[in-house]
Amino acid sequence: MNVPDDPGSPMHRFAALAQYRLRAPIYDLELAVFEPARRAAIARLALRSGDVVLDLGCGTGLSMSLLQQGVGARGHIIGIEQSPEMMARARQRVQQQGWRNVTLIEAAVETAEIPRRADAALFHFTHDILREPLALQNVAGSLRRGASVVACGLQWAAPWAWPLNLFVLGAALHSVTSMRGLERPWSLLAQHLDRLHIESMLGGSLYIASGSMRT
Repeated sequence: MNVPDDPGSPMHRFAALAQYRLRAPIYDLELAVFEPARRAAIARLALRSGDVVLDLGCGTGLSMSLLQQGVGARGHIIGIEQSPEMMARARQRVQQQGWRNVTLIEAAVETAEIPRRADAALFHFTHDILREPLALQNVAGSLRRGASVVACGLQWAAPWAWPLNLFVLGAALHSVTSMRGLERPWSLLAQHLDRLHIESMLGGSLYIASGSMRT
């Protein structure tokens, strides 16, 4: 399929939905190798008891157990996911765990109606969302000033690290619908943040970007 290099295009969304329809049954296994990065990213959120946190592109809800530990029973998690197949698994996870402080929204992030202002936002392996300005605007408008924001995902390593870049290429072909921005996936998000900090993992093929919502 020839998908326009525009994250906001209808064909782009169609391609993403088709991609995650196929991945949903094995998604948890695919992401298992990146669990240390997930834990590191959520730790950077520095969540406190009672916080409201957005889990953008929440997938099957893999981050929610760690987010629960951060916000506690008095806090709240708002998970947004456009794939019906992924969302079905997230709902099942929430039901099985008996979490009563989770709101799940099946929608694209750019059109999601976020019901309350949040204290933190997590983008974990959500490259397509990070390259969609309207999605970032919607999230920014739903965060409190100074809210903690963390993004984590794949990036191009140094040019000489070609084995790592082959890995990134293969993973990206399997998980994103546009390669645009893989050299600095956080660049659009950075426009909304203060105190931006970037750290690399796995030889530079993985990044964690953290900062606070601009006041």
